[in-house]
Amino acid sequence: MSADLKPRFDDPRVDPVWTTIREEAERMAGDEPLMASMVHAVVLNHKSLEDALSYRIADKLASPEMPALLIRELCEQALADQPEIGIAARADIMAIRDRDPFCHRMVQPLMYFKGFIGVQSYRFSHWLWNLGRQELAMFIQMRGSELFSMDINPGARIGRGLMIDHAHSIVIGETAVVGDDVSILHGVTLGGNGKDTGDRHPKIGDGVLIGAGAKVLGNIRVGNCSRVAAGSVVLKEVPPCKTVAGIPAKIVGEAGCDRPSYSMNHVMGGFAEPDVENIVPDC
Repeated sequence: MSADLKPRFDDPRVDPVWTTIREEAERMAGDEPLMASMVHAVVLNHKSLEDALSYRIADKLASPEMPALLIRELCEQALADQPEIGIAARADIMAIRDRDPFCHRMVQPLMYFKGFIGVQSYRFSHWLWNLGRQELAMFIQMRGSELFSMDINPGARIGRGLMIDHAHSIVIGETAVVGDDVSILHGVTLGGNGKDTGDRHPKIGDGVLIGAGAKVLGNIRVGNCSRVAAGSVVLKEVPPCKTVAGIPAKIVGEAGCDRPSYSMNHVMGGFAEPDVENIVPDC
C-alpha cells in the first residue's frame, strides 16, 4: 500500500471508505427497492465497517454446528483485538474498486464479491490460529472453502490490498506469505512441492500479479512487482520486476510497469513474445 493511504486507514477520526460505502448503500436501496432489506441488513444497520464485516462473515459462515451469533461474537473480538484486520479490509475494498472493472462502487465487494468475503474470513481464522485456537481456525477454513471455493490456510500470512478476481479454485498453503497490493486470478495455487513439513510454501512480494491457473510451488520467492503469466508453473525464484511464463516458468521479459498488480495487464508486450509451448523443461 502506498504510504499516503496508510494515515487515512489508521486515523480513527476519519473513515472515508465506510462513509462512501454507506452513501452508496443508501442510493442502492433507493434505486432498487427489492434490495432495500438486504442493503439495510448488510450495511445500513451498522455503525462501522467492522460491525458490518462481523455481521456479513457470521451470516455466511454460520452452520448447524456453529450458529451465526457465536461466529459474530468471535469476529467482533477479533476486530477489537487486532485493528489491522479492519485496516486490511479497507485496503482490500479499495484494491477491488481500483483494479476490477466489474466493480463500480465500494459497497459492492461487501455485498456481492465472494473473493472479498473469503479473504476477510481468512483474516478472522488467522487471528484464531495465532491465538493457538487452531481447531476453531480450521473450522472457519473449512467453511470458507465450502462457501467461497478458496482454501486459504489460516497459518498463511497475507498483507493489505489483496484482490482475488473471480475467486474460484484458490489454494494458499500454510507457510505461504503474500505481500501488500497483490492481485491473484482464479485457479491459482500457492502450494508445497511434496510431503515435507516446515517452511514449504511460496513467498509472494508486493505488487505481484499472478495470472489465472498459475501454480507457484515450493518455498521460493516471487520478487516484488513481478508478473506470473496465466497457466504457468513456477518452481524457481522469480527476480523482482520480471515476467515469467511457461511450464516450468522461465523469465520472458520485464514486468512492463512499476506495479503489475495495479495495471492488471496480462499482455506480454514490449519485447518479443516467447514461444511458451516449445520451452524445453529443465532436466
